[in-house]
Amino acid sequence: MSKTFRIRKGLDISLKGIPELKIGEECSPKTFSIRQIDFAGLTPKLKLKEGEKVKRGEIVFFDKYMPKVSFVSPVSGEVKSVIRGAKRKMLEIVIEADGTDDKVEFKLSDYDTSKPEVLKDLLLEAGIWPFVKKRPYGIIADPDENPRDIFISMFDSAPLASDFDFILKDKKAEINTALAALKTLTDGDVYLNFKKGSKLVDLIDNKESYKINFFSGPHPSGLVGVQINKISPINKGEVIWTVNGADLPVIGGFLSTGVYNPERIVAICGSEIKEPMYFKTSIGAEIGGYLQDKLHEEHVRVISGNVLTGMNISERRFLGFYDNQVSVIPEGDKYEMFGWALPGFNKLSMSSTFASMILPNKKFAPDTNIHGGKRAFVVTGQYEKVCPIDIYPQLLLKAILAEDIDKMEQMGIYEVIEEDLALCEFACTSKTDVQEILRKGLDLMIKELS
Repeated sequence: MSKTFRIRKGLDISLKGIPELKIGEECSPKTFSIRQIDFAGLTPKLKLKEGEKVKRGEIVFFDKYMPKVSFVSPVSGEVKSVIRGAKRKMLEIVIEADGTDDKVEFKLSDYDTSKPEVLKDLLLEAGIWPFVKKRPYGIIADPDENPRDIFISMFDSAPLASDFDFILKDKKAEINTALAALKTLTDGDVYLNFKKGSKLVDLIDNKESYKINFFSGPHPSGLVGVQINKISPINKGEVIWTVNGADLPVIGGFLSTGVYNPERIVAICGSEIKEPMYFKTSIGAEIGGYLQDKLHEEHVRVISGNVLTGMNISERRFLGFYDNQVSVIPEGDKYEMFGWALPGFNKLSMSSTFASMILPNKKFAPDTNIHGGKRAFVVTGQYEKVCPIDIYPQLLLKAILAEDIDKMEQMGIYEVIEEDLALCEFACTSKTDVQEILRKGLDLMIKELS
């Protein structure tokens, strides 16, 4: 029987630039990118070199420490460049489309996908497996592990997030195919978590096969980490797999056709977009063409993802692997004289510091300025106001800074990844890089306990 969970702690950040529920004109990008930074914990090993031809769905690189986990090209074309960092570590592969749409095709009749091991091998070979992540750590799932459960969030509560009811409304067949396949990969339950009032639940066939729940309340109610904590918290030694609801059509589409089709409906949103709306593109697409003539001004911060957890792509405008949203806000490099002394009717704040507190329905257009430098990391109680997970975030972060493994476990590091504490970073008076610290802690746990 389904339950409804009301999330009380959190914060809905009210921003200008909500995307209109319509799809704009298509624009065919010429280049596509696959970035190593999109995959936490990944050590990539290149399979193709610069100048080589590649088909859509052909393996481009794989994980050095889990060679079965491969990453494939979103288009057919040529490997234009391989961007490397320190010690020649591969950071990014740029592929130039040739327009032929030559693709790798799998004959699905040769695979008995009702058998978990056969299905896993198929998803691994086709480059679909990176859509399956695991908790703890928020990294790509190890196919050799047996998950306790699989959790899928069917909505996003982040600022200006894509409306899943809109982007998934025509994907019923693909969604049900993906869910049926995922059900075979665990001896436990598959949890589907919807926003209260969502119409997506009507698309689900065989509802009795899944654990369906509803969530209401402010962000981060749409995060799968919050949903796990409220429904069935993860304990030490347990593994839970997670899949983003927006990725189900890619998984289900492949299992229906035998062809990798990384199509996405993406929201272009934010205060600096003239007409915020949706557009169709593919994973890793260069989005400069979509933004052309759509900006109020050129001096902006382009973010792949939402404003809390997204990546700055102002210089290299490629859509992230897991993102279905592009946020554009003003760049915050202007000095504001006596800004602290002004009433602040246009300043976004979760406290009662500014006069904007008397305008509860106002939508804001904040820039990227952090308004001050870093300060002492002191206990304020701010984190607990916006974190609905049953942990003490600030004590956890201090344990990470001290590299105290036992304390990190006691403070609940298995429960969270960066996105779960993004609001803590937004609310932090000390200007602490909460997400960066947490990822270092997670990486330390992987290293010490692997």
